[in-house]
Parts: sequence; structure tokens; C-alpha cells
Amino acid sequence: MAYFERMRDQISGAFSPDIVKQRTAAGWQMVSIEWRRELPDSEAPTEAAGEEIPYGLRISDDCKRLEVDPAENKVLLLMMDLLAQDFSYSSIVSDLNEKGYRTRAGKPWTRVAVFNMMPRLIEVGPRIFSSDEWEQRRAKLSKRQPVD
Repeated sequence: MAYFERMRDQISGAFSPDIVKQRTAAGWQMVSIEWRRELPDSEAPTEAAGEEIPYGLRISDDCKRLEVDPAENKVLLLMMDLLAQDFSYSSIVSDLNEKGYRTRAGKPWTRVAVFNMMPRLIEVGPRIFSSDEWEQRRAKLSKRQPVD
């Protein structure tokens, strides 16, 4: 197996093809060229630029705020419901995939993907637990269980 050494030249000033000739003569191969430019204030990225939109939310039609995504919110609610019933990650994954739910990337759910949703479930838990839909689910669940 071949081993390679890497080096990065930081150019200050005007570029000269001489550096390319020198490096090539020394046995180096050019593998990339990186460019940068200073952005004017009007194009500067905002703090939120590049941040992923939390699962269960989407950008509103006016592009000014985030709003609840009903399809993703339904998945969060189902995950929370199954976790509250002590289902294993494997069972939750099976249930989500059997019902046709997919990740945001359009792929089937995996145990790792469900596990990675835990911080988001903790974040939205208070909102979910106080919702009418959760109360209805909890009432249905309590009717299924035998009373001691």
C-alpha cells in the first residue's frame, strides 16, 4: 500500500506558476486548489446559516419562522408513545418502518437513527405531554391495561 505525505501552501500575494513547477519537480502532485473570498456584509452568513432544522419542524411558507411539520410530528409522537410503553429500539424501528415512516433523508429508520432522536424527544417532550392528542393516547393505553 502506498503512503503519501501531504503539504499545504498558503499563498500570500499574487499567485505564480513557479510554485507549481517547483513542487512538481520535487515529486509533489497537485490534489486540490482551495479558493476563498471576503463576503460583503450583505452576503455574510447569519448565525443560523448551516444549522439543521430540528426534526418535527419546517420552515414556514413566509420563510420567517419555523412551524410544526405534521408528518414528522406524528413520528415523534409515535416514538414517544412507544418509548413510554417500554418498547425496545428494535421494536420502535420495526413499527415505524412497517407503517411506512421514513427518516428525513427518505431512508428506513434504524436503531441508531431512533437513538439519535432522543435529544429531540427530550426537547419536545413537555409540548407533546401537554397536548390533547397525547392525553387521548394515554387514555386509550390505560384502558388496555388491566386494573389491579
